[in-house]
Amino acid sequence: MMAFTPVDRLVRVQALGVMLREYEPGDAPDLVAAFLDKGIACWNPGPSGPMAPAEFMAGRNDWSETSHASWAVADATGRLVGSVSVHRIDPGQADAEIGYWVAPWARRQGHATHAVVAASRFAFEQLTLHRLYLYHAVDNPGSCAVARAAGFAHEGTLRESFRYADGVYRDEHLHSLLAGDFNAAAMP
Repeated sequence: MMAFTPVDRLVRVQALGVMLREYEPGDAPDLVAAFLDKGIACWNPGPSGPMAPAEFMAGRNDWSETSHASWAVADATGRLVGSVSVHRIDPGQADAEIGYWVAPWARRQGHATHAVVAASRFAFEQLTLHRLYLYHAVDNPGSCAVARAAGFAHEGTLRESFRYADGVYRDEHLHSLLAGDFNAAAMP
């Protein structure tokens, strides 16, 4: 088995219909607008306060600690349509969690699935990880659909496993994807 290969600076990734790239200053208005959506704000940590968009974007763009690989997801026009992140990277276990969201104006266009597949490819090929996993609230069927479309297997349900932004502990689905599964599936 190959050892974890850290990447300490952001790498752009082209995918079908989307570009995984750094956050740019011009993304701030769309970032703020996206987090006004109750679904995004409930399920994902995001910027809050007047300096928060700049700090959020700077943190996602800073890969120097090699603990995450995070991207803004842009459509073919360059507009911010979402986010994807490989985070909680555990070099010893060669695994990490993946998370994502899609802005309300870009949903049901395949952006999340393409971004998750591209980030997974990066995690397996560039970081040489063995396993990716993701959690989503059972109450978030859209996220479940993305996980399945990206090739992640449903492993089970975790009872009241995470307290979301609304303060409620919710059941979550656990999904995973192994490097061997990804290679065998020859994802686009």
